[in-house]
Amino acid sequence: MMTTPRAAAERAERLSSPRPGLGERFSGYGVMGLPFRSGHYLALRRFPANPFGRPYHSVWHRDPEGSWVFYGDTPTDASCPRYFDAAITAASIADISIAWTGSSRLVVDVQGVLQWNIEVRRTPATALMTGVGRLMPRAMWDNAAVLALMGRAAAPVLRVGRIRLGGTVPNGQWFKANPRLIWRIADSTAVINGVDLGPIGPLREQARLGDFWLPQRGIFSVGDTSFEELDPSRHQTARPATSGATR
Repeated sequence: MMTTPRAAAERAERLSSPRPGLGERFSGYGVMGLPFRSGHYLALRRFPANPFGRPYHSVWHRDPEGSWVFYGDTPTDASCPRYFDAAITAASIADISIAWTGSSRLVVDVQGVLQWNIEVRRTPATALMTGVGRLMPRAMWDNAAVLALMGRAAAPVLRVGRIRLGGTVPNGQWFKANPRLIWRIADSTAVINGVDLGPIGPLREQARLGDFWLPQRGIFSVGDTSFEELDPSRHQTARPATSGATR
């Protein structure tokens, strides 16, 4: 029997530490990215296991003009802006929660900002890519050449535009993405700051943050990510969050 998205996410929540390896390593789940026909874009990261000792949520929002705001519930130097701050307009501290309402449905809430409903579905394409991932030895997930090949192969299968599972993030560190289990987002509704984002659908031009390309179709994934260890002499450091309060 195939694992459901909820079961896989709940299993990830019980992780006490990321998989071993080089760099700053994360294990968890989220929405790799979800475009809306209106030009808005959302992404979700939930990392129960990370180098900083405190599980965190991060929600990314891009408006139709191309400006990104990252919402998080930990300081920016211990969350996603540590790697992406150079390409975003602002980062904001906020209360963020995820509630599963079924085996394949979840609600993401950024208090006072965003209400996001997501329905996840297995498809033949996502089942194929997940099956390939299950067969790969762990060492191959750290091999840059293998990740490059996987990205090129997955793009036409998933029909999500360009995919890169390795490269450089805007703050200058290298990254390696290991989406071990994936599902398609079948439907979603979202309201941010009182604005309904409308139906999901690809952007006119695919979005990216450094070498990390955001998929043109919604993908939910469970897996691991690693980044080069921060070196302030070579990498940009994250600015403090602009507003909000942690819970």
